[in-house]
Amino acid sequence: MNRQDFIEARPDVMNGKPVFKGTRVTVEHVLQELANGMAEDELLRGHPRITRDHLRAARACAAAAIGVKPIRRG
Repeated sequence: MNRQDFIEARPDVMNGKPVFKGTRVTVEHVLQELANGMAEDELLRGHPRITRDHLRAARACAAAAIGVKPIRRG
C-alpha cells in the first residue's frame, strides 16, 4: 500500500493539510479521533468515503512524520 494513493495535500483544500483524496477529511482529524478512542467502525460509519485502507495510510503518514518505518506484514 502506498499512502500517496490515498492522501494528498493541496494548498486550496483545508489550508494545505493532508486530506484523503477526493474529500475534505484531514488525516489529522482521523488520527485524533482514533487517538481519542473512537473505534474504526464508528469512524468509518461517520465518513462513508473512507475505507480501512485510508486508515492504514493515515497511520503510515503519522509514522513517516516521526521517522518510524512501518512494519510490513503478510
